Amino acid sequence: MSAPLGAGAAVSTLASATGAVDVLATRHAYVAFAVLLCIGLYMMIANPNLVKKIIGLNLFQTAIFLLFIASAYVDGGSIPIVPTGGPEGGLYVSPLPHVLVLTAIVVGVSLTAVGLALCIRIYDEYGTLRTDTLRELLRDEGSIPSRRSAGASGADGAVESPETGGEADD
Repeated sequence: MSAPLGAGAAVSTLASATGAVDVLATRHAYVAFAVLLCIGLYMMIANPNLVKKIIGLNLFQTAIFLLFIASAYVDGGSIPIVPTGGPEGGLYVSPLPHVLVLTAIVVGVSLTAVGLALCIRIYDEYGTLRTDTLRELLRDEGSIPSRRSAGASGADGAVESPETGGEADD
C-alpha cells in the first residue's frame, strides 16, 4: 500500500520546520539581531515619550552592531597578524567590521548624549516629553502651523483665511 497523498506534504513540512529550528539554533546572533531591531523600531515609532524613543534608537543601533560583528565571523579564522617567518597562507578574520562598529559605538554614544541633553532642554521649556503634547503646545504658540491651515493651503502655498475664504494677506 502507498502512503496517502497528504503524508508527503506533512513530512516535507516537518522537515522544513526541523531545518528552520536548526538554522535558528546555529544562527542565534541573527535571531537576536532581528529581535533587537524589531523592538527598537517599535519603540521609536509607537512610544510618545522622547526618552523612550532614544532608548529604542539605542536598541536599533545595537542590533546593527550585532549584525556587523556576526557577519564578520569566520569559522576557523585567526587574527590577521602574520609573524615573520610564519605561514603566509591561511584563513584570517577581517578587522574592518570591528573597527567600523567601534567607531559607530562612539557616534551612538554621542548621539544619545545630544538627544538626552535636548530632552532636558525640552522638559525645562515645556514641562513634558510626550510628542503629542509638545505638538499641541507648539501649535498653540504658533511655531508650527495648525492642522486646519496646513490642510487649507493652496497649490502656491498661500493659506486661505477661514473668515473670507480667500488668501491671507502677508
